[in-house]
Amino acid sequence: MGLPANPPGTPEPELHGKVVYIEDAPMFVELVKALLTPHRGVEVIHAATGHEGVQLVRSERPDYVLLDMHLPDMSGLEVVRLLSEDIASRRLHVAILTADTLSIDVIKAMSLGASEYLVKPVSPKALEKSLRRALAH
Repeated sequence: MGLPANPPGTPEPELHGKVVYIEDAPMFVELVKALLTPHRGVEVIHAATGHEGVQLVRSERPDYVLLDMHLPDMSGLEVVRLLSEDIASRRLHVAILTADTLSIDVIKAMSLGASEYLVKPVSPKALEKSLRRALAH
């Protein structure tokens, strides 16, 4: 079931929620932050490593996790494995954001609970749609 459509000409409702973005490349961190700036109700918290990201997800309890697959200390797949209980129990929305083409690791991450796969550089529209799906619950 999708989100109900707004009548034509009606603005989308303002987004509110907390995002943890696990990414080691500063260029992509700045891009995503810039894309989310118009959404004043969205707080972005950044983690540069997988371990830091897992700790932030557990302490900050975000609504949405945006996850790179290639981190300096572990793979994105390992992050999803470590967060699988949080994904299941809290219905945590994890979106993989990677420059990789669809790979076995992405497929494994999806089977462990990641809910979607976005390709870098992400378009503003794709990121917003993903965020709206996560924050609509």
